[in-house]
Amino acid sequence: MQCPKCKQSKLRSGNLSSRLAVESCDECKGTWIPAENYADWQSQQPQTSPNKIHFSEALNVDFVQSPYDTKGALCPECSRYLSRAKVMLTNPFYVERCANCQGIWCDHGEWDILETLGLHSTIENLFSAEWQTQVRQLQQISKERQATIDKLGTELANLVFEVGEKLKNHPNGDFGVAYLIRQISGS
Repeated sequence: MQCPKCKQSKLRSGNLSSRLAVESCDECKGTWIPAENYADWQSQQPQTSPNKIHFSEALNVDFVQSPYDTKGALCPECSRYLSRAKVMLTNPFYVERCANCQGIWCDHGEWDILETLGLHSTIENLFSAEWQTQVRQLQQISKERQATIDKLGTELANLVFEVGEKLKNHPNGDFGVAYLIRQISGS
């Protein structure tokens, strides 16, 4: 099998954590995980499901994206285009999977980050509409927070975030919001 990213090397057999049999590229350090190998390995892992904790952790993980992550690729097994799923927001990267044979491609370092986030045993969920919707929602929240900081400055924005969180969790928080609106609008 030829490397789908650097196209200069043949993939060689190896293992990832917990004895997951893979094919790796010595040149770009990417990893091809055949679907059958992943399914066998996955069936031996404790059952988990991704939750919102993974999303918030993903916002803050420091990761340097592989230069090969921006390149499209063909499946090394069946030559179909690999589809991409966005994983992180602060430093986004994409895990790729073949829609035909279900094999998975991880560029250099991506498997390690997936392990750190606890997503390595549920990669198929990254390609679900629910996951991608939550990623877009978190991106929007992040943009809104940054716009608030840009408009109000860091100190005032942090106060607004703190008050907003307290009002959200208070049973009568809507009264506090109404008060603030009246104060700001001058009514």
